[in-house]
Amino acid sequence: MDAATLLTAFAGGAFGAAIGALAAFIFCGIALIAGISIVLAGGSPAFLDVVANGPLFGPHVAFAGGVAAAAYAMRREHITDGKDIAFSLAELGRAGPLLIGGLFGLAGQTVMGLWGDTLNQYTNATALIVVVLGVAARLLFGHHGLFGHLPPGTSLRRRFRPTADEAWVPHQSRMSQAALLGVVAGLPASYATLALAEARPELGSAAVGLGFAVSAVSLGFAAVGKGVPVTHHMTLTAATAAHLSGSVLVGAAVGGAAGLLGEFWARTVQNHGDTHIDPPAGAIWTLTSVVLAAHALT
Repeated sequence: MDAATLLTAFAGGAFGAAIGALAAFIFCGIALIAGISIVLAGGSPAFLDVVANGPLFGPHVAFAGGVAAAAYAMRREHITDGKDIAFSLAELGRAGPLLIGGLFGLAGQTVMGLWGDTLNQYTNATALIVVVLGVAARLLFGHHGLFGHLPPGTSLRRRFRPTADEAWVPHQSRMSQAALLGVVAGLPASYATLALAEARPELGSAAVGLGFAVSAVSLGFAAVGKGVPVTHHMTLTAATAAHLSGSVLVGAAVGGAAGLLGEFWARTVQNHGDTHIDPPAGAIWTLTSVVLAAHALT
């Protein structure tokens, strides 16, 4: 971790704010596909490490910076919805959101540089950092605390029965739909991971990111108003489980669990909050921890 990397992370977070967190995440997916293709062609993994997963488009930098910038812009009443991660904050013509995005991008890269290798032995460090920075942004800039706002006297059951207006992604908010999407997204991600690893053993864990990358790029359709599902938590955890177990079926089952867990995170911290705490990152962090622990015990 050097000064050039940290300066680049600041710029990466500011750029994520400028174009919006969702667009930054889509760019991450594109960069991942390019990087995996380079490795498949016999090239260096440097593009993956520096561009896709590093201080340029790594979600712990660009996406986290965009999320924090939207929260700040809401706090300053520049925008009305702090959960609108599709809004390009450069449109405001104000320096504040971009600076906040840069500071959070810098924080994300700093944590990754100091503790990323250690954290990745037990969980997905990127997802954990995205969650922690999302929580920090809410506590700093939100109005209603970590778990958001419900009318006084509202039952706990009501929190976990969101209306269509409250739901994180309404068309996949039913638990049965979320689980089924997890299976049908996780199975091909698992198959592709195992097939690529068998054909090119030197790929190592790089093959795990392909499904995640495709899921991320698919959100480009969401950015233009199409009701595509959000599946990157399903594909990444499924591919991770398949890679460790060697089983497509295990991967598909973990993908289904990720669908349920993502919706749980949405109902717990996202639906009733006024800033974005990413449900997929929460699902990836917690489920990857379980998958790695289970693998260590077998």
